[in-house]
Amino acid sequence: MLLVGNVGVNRVRADCLDFKQIRSIEDMVYQSPGGFEAVQKSYFYQRARPQDIALARRVINGERFVPADRALWFFKPEGSCPAQWYGQWNSGRFKSHCFFAPAEGACPGI
Repeated sequence: MLLVGNVGVNRVRADCLDFKQIRSIEDMVYQSPGGFEAVQKSYFYQRARPQDIALARRVINGERFVPADRALWFFKPEGSCPAQWYGQWNSGRFKSHCFFAPAEGACPGI
């Protein structure tokens, strides 16, 4: 959850590529296309648990976690992580998810 949170915060801070119009966490979550698919699930609209709120605060307060510290994208592949995904470089894997960051200099805001 912390790494996905890093991706979300990075998207708000990025002001580049697919995220030029993203100015808030809400903008990022509901971005279409490209937001988080969880908003299509009923569980997304349940009250957040205290431990989830605490994790979100950690990320919003600036905690960064490799490989998501500069990542703007992530997905869960069937097998290994590809070197690139839609032209973006793999920054690493955590558990079952692969993270992808823009090329150096492409998004100086993150």
